[in-house]
Amino acid sequence: MNQVPAGFHRVALPTVPGDLAVQAAELLAAGHRLALVAGHDDGLQLRAVYLFTAGNPDRRVELHLPIDRDNPRVPTLSGLSFTAGRFEREMHDLYGIIPVDHPLPRRLVRHHHWPVGWYPMRRDAGPPPPFGDTAGPYPFRTVEGPGVYEIPVGPVHAGLIEPGHFRFSVVGETILKLKARLWFVHKGIEGLFQGRSPGDGLPLAERISGDTSAGHALAYCLAVEDATGAPAPAEAGPMRAVLLELERLYNHVTDLGALCNDVGHGILHAHAFRVREQYLRVNADVTGHRLLRGGVHPGGATLHRLPDPDHLAALAADAAEIADLALSHSVVRERFTDTAVLTLDQARDLGVLGYVARASGLDIDARRDHPFHDLGDNLTAPIYTSGDVLARFQVRVAEIAASTALITQLIPDTPTGTVGTPPPARKGAAGSGVGIVEGWRGTTIHRVELDADSVIARAKIVDPSFFNWPALPVALADTIVPDFPLTNKSFNLSYAGNDL
Repeated sequence: MNQVPAGFHRVALPTVPGDLAVQAAELLAAGHRLALVAGHDDGLQLRAVYLFTAGNPDRRVELHLPIDRDNPRVPTLSGLSFTAGRFEREMHDLYGIIPVDHPLPRRLVRHHHWPVGWYPMRRDAGPPPPFGDTAGPYPFRTVEGPGVYEIPVGPVHAGLIEPGHFRFSVVGETILKLKARLWFVHKGIEGLFQGRSPGDGLPLAERISGDTSAGHALAYCLAVEDATGAPAPAEAGPMRAVLLELERLYNHVTDLGALCNDVGHGILHAHAFRVREQYLRVNADVTGHRLLRGGVHPGGATLHRLPDPDHLAALAADAAEIADLALSHSVVRERFTDTAVLTLDQARDLGVLGYVARASGLDIDARRDHPFHDLGDNLTAPIYTSGDVLARFQVRVAEIAASTALITQLIPDTPTGTVGTPPPARKGAAGSGVGIVEGWRGTTIHRVELDADSVIARAKIVDPSFFNWPALPVALADTIVPDFPLTNKSFNLSYAGNDL
């Protein structure tokens, strides 16, 4: 079928149920990955959008599948892509679109108190009916055998983390199977975007996952700019790139300390948080907000001042010393090494992203594959291959050094003040846009559709945690229960970014 230009490096192809799997298989064979699947309610009919992406060069292909509103069924792509199966389950829970022949059609987002037959993203959903125990408990798969027992953890935890239920099937302390049940705080974020102007959507984007304020804000802004055909000026590129790397720095050093704390090295945890506080103060100087809110906006960016390269170099050296002290301690290194291994094949099959992928030898980085600003030879994406907690620690250590070097190289070309203006409203011209950035956890994607009044008709958000959560139980197979907190922290997945 003819490709229709749809936006920045993006084409759209109409498809029909009989052709969907063939077209998807061709794209996957050509090196694309399935990056997003979104349900849509267009009024008279439903629609599914499948976004496939590839790098070198940047390529983005969308398959648009119209769906009969009275018989909402699509052929499943789960046999071609593991992540397709999860997107399809999400689409079923929110839109009632049935993936035909799905091998695991159990609910994903939907919890037992959601009324049966109520699909909140459909236009005719109306206010939610009275909630109650309508669907029964989640159908966990039971592991049986001599000495097997279950350990339920959560969904309420002793710390400040958001709720998630983890069910361990174990013999002694050895984990045979772990099931993570999420979406206890499904907030309807994508629905909250609908009806907002692009400018009014920014504060919501910044708050999707608080530790990724800059990443989600930038992905959203790039999507809006693509939809309106009004890209930000080139001068905003290095400003935005600096903000992304500052976000990477404070989060990575936080994780270094937390990983040390999980193996009992509390003093290094304290020192890592001392460095984290310094990074947060840098953020406040640069943008006026410790979490970098307000730095990115549709059409441009605002920096109050630039970070001091010498100060960043000193903080990076401090973080490197913390890492060296950790890995020179025999107990720490022993606990990290060969713990919760995610192999290259597993990482590729599950479609994991970010530092989790790069620690397993999977070279994927949106800064290179889908650049919004040309970083040239300045970008370094460290790759490790052992796929264990140690590798996920080492990737973070290496990325702190790489991000510091990248910011230092960007500073001479980075202006301060406010650059760019909001994209103009295009009355009478609907449009769609996609924004792709390498947030600190991994590839973050926003897709928006604007109606003829330049109001958001649909926003689809994909945080890298959606791709990475299924890898956690895989890595924990045949480990021991006491390694769960350490492994969980080495992945450090977002509940908020997942439970949209």
